[in-house]
Amino acid sequence: MGTDRNDGMKDTMENKFMPMASLKSGLGVEIAPDIYCYTNQIVNVILVGHPDHAKDFVLIDTGMPESAETIVSAVEHRFGRDSKPKAIVLTHGHFDHVGALIDLVEKWQVPVYAHEAEIPYVTGQSSYPEPDGSVEGGLVAKMSPLFPNEPVDAGDHVKALPTDGTVPGMPEWRWVHTPGHAPGHISLFREKDRALIAGDAFVTVKQESLYKVITQEMEINGPPRYLTTDWEAAKNSVESLAALQPETAVTGHGVPVSGPELSRGLERLVRDFDKVAIPDYGRYVH
Repeated sequence: MGTDRNDGMKDTMENKFMPMASLKSGLGVEIAPDIYCYTNQIVNVILVGHPDHAKDFVLIDTGMPESAETIVSAVEHRFGRDSKPKAIVLTHGHFDHVGALIDLVEKWQVPVYAHEAEIPYVTGQSSYPEPDGSVEGGLVAKMSPLFPNEPVDAGDHVKALPTDGTVPGMPEWRWVHTPGHAPGHISLFREKDRALIAGDAFVTVKQESLYKVITQEMEINGPPRYLTTDWEAAKNSVESLAALQPETAVTGHGVPVSGPELSRGLERLVRDFDKVAIPDYGRYVH
């Protein structure tokens, strides 16, 4: 189900607001002069671009269902009234990363870029596997069967990311395919300051625990368990991101992290991935 729009888009996230929020919800933090992380309930959206150049920024991910007005307010707070991004780039298409996508595209009329393997999930062609409520974890994992897994449909607005690794509207960045949590999951990396936008390839909170989601207690961990279906690929993705030796990381869930805390945390995650990240049991654990 969902609402069909006049331009061929379909919003399956309409009327699916979820009353979940962390203590950081509604707050933004500047990671670098041109990187701004805004927490929308329990997920981060990222604005890449300097606030002095209000027509030259990109939005990474689009938050929770029914959050378009909140995200527009955050964008206008950062870049000024009536500002809009040059493009939207999706790390992947899970509900908490495309929740406001259709409303924002309808308002702004901007292109949406995603990995080729993720396009079926944002053009209405394929649903994700159902969230695994049986997976080892806390209350959020148990609640996950209530989360929507059907695809949104942004229609002709969706474009495949260039195969050469470049990112439209972000000339200093390159995208890295980091599957496992989703088939076409990507992360974004900038060499000059070793800044990483990791999406959900790894996160900095134990996302299965409602208490830790609410308090945002920092803990570098693997991707959210209840939506991760390929753990071997997820492990390889974390290894590839650690090999980049990022200096700063912004993840889809949790607080930004940098310096020795990041390097030590990633080193531990790579070393102990089977124990730390992969659940002891669950539908997608083999």
